Amino acid sequence: MFKLKAHGTTVRTEIVAGLTTFLTMAYILFANPDIMGAAGMDASAVFVATAVAAAIGCFIMGLWANFPAGLAPGMGLNAFFAFAVVGGMGYTWEQALAAVFVSGIVFFLLSAFKIREWIITSIPSSLRHGITVGIGLFLTIIALKNAGIVVAFGPTIIKMGDFTQVGPILAGFGLLLIIALDSKKVPGAVLISILAVSVIAAILGMTHFSGLVSTPPSMSELVMAMDFSRVLEVGMISVILAFVFVDLFDTSGTLMATASKAGLTDENGKFDNMGRAMVSDSAATTIGAALGVSSVTTYVESGAGIAAGGRTGLTSVVIGILFLIAMFFSPLLSFVPAYATAPALMFVGLLMTSDMSNIHWDDMTEAAPAWIAAIGMPLFFSISHGIGMGFVAYTAIKIMSGKFSDIKPAVAIVAVLYIIGLATKTLS
Repeated sequence: MFKLKAHGTTVRTEIVAGLTTFLTMAYILFANPDIMGAAGMDASAVFVATAVAAAIGCFIMGLWANFPAGLAPGMGLNAFFAFAVVGGMGYTWEQALAAVFVSGIVFFLLSAFKIREWIITSIPSSLRHGITVGIGLFLTIIALKNAGIVVAFGPTIIKMGDFTQVGPILAGFGLLLIIALDSKKVPGAVLISILAVSVIAAILGMTHFSGLVSTPPSMSELVMAMDFSRVLEVGMISVILAFVFVDLFDTSGTLMATASKAGLTDENGKFDNMGRAMVSDSAATTIGAALGVSSVTTYVESGAGIAAGGRTGLTSVVIGILFLIAMFFSPLLSFVPAYATAPALMFVGLLMTSDMSNIHWDDMTEAAPAWIAAIGMPLFFSISHGIGMGFVAYTAIKIMSGKFSDIKPAVAIVAVLYIIGLATKTLS
């Protein structure tokens, strides 16, 4: 089913990869209830809905698309849902779920009719590599922040964290351990590092077991709770477009980057079952809304499992199973602190940033847009804005340089849509 031999992998490697990606994604089980709770939703119900929606998304991606990616409700999109749509615009959470549901259908149609694939495969080579680098840098800054290695500081925006604290030190140790083990080709280097740092933290009394098993609470109040009464209002249409635009940029870029680092793409950036992978994550958004969570997306943290050797959908299936199991073992998940998973993300960021060497630096009309996309993601703290600015820069620079034939229609269309999104404030 998964064609393990053809992909040069084994069942053991895929299980380790699934475990690795899951551990880097597990934070969403706790972050999502907190954020969605701000919209008036029951946090305990959201916890279960998050796990179920993530599992279903992973199963679709693994069994149908045979792609090694983890899916779950997206960070950023859930904040937009809770704080902008519900808190700022005054919609109820039931109406916001209806907007997510409709955006999922639109996104599904874009994927099913290969419009999304057409957009992605039309991206110039240098810009594709720039997007991969940008996602690597974005992952890195998130990891550094989670580990306390960098912190917010007004005059300079950010600064180095406090290395008299154990957390940043353990995170740095974890990264060095991954690199050392990887250099020796030790299987599961990333997972070994996560567990080693967690055990050391437990010995130092910085993390502890708060129990093993708990009964999952009911999520019945969230299932099919969508309210479509205001879905045709102008304001709600802008909300739907916002979810579509962000999903288009975020998940498309993530799929491209993870497939590239897994060695699954050809010279045009395509990979086997690319269309199915795109349909899978768009279908997951629609299903997630029906279950009571915000947009389900492909996670950039999937790169951690790929770094551990994941190459097929079996990795995704393992992630999905672990999300279901997590409903019963939520106290155990708190044993793994953020500074234990942060090194995994830093390592993935390191691997993705290496794609910088594939950018055509001898042609500034190609290199500059790639550079803008790459630095835009961490500095804007947004994958979608980084990609959007890269598209706009590419189109504008080619026009100003008189190289009109280099501009593919899909690139120009996305650039225009991104500008419209900014002008109408439908991109968050």
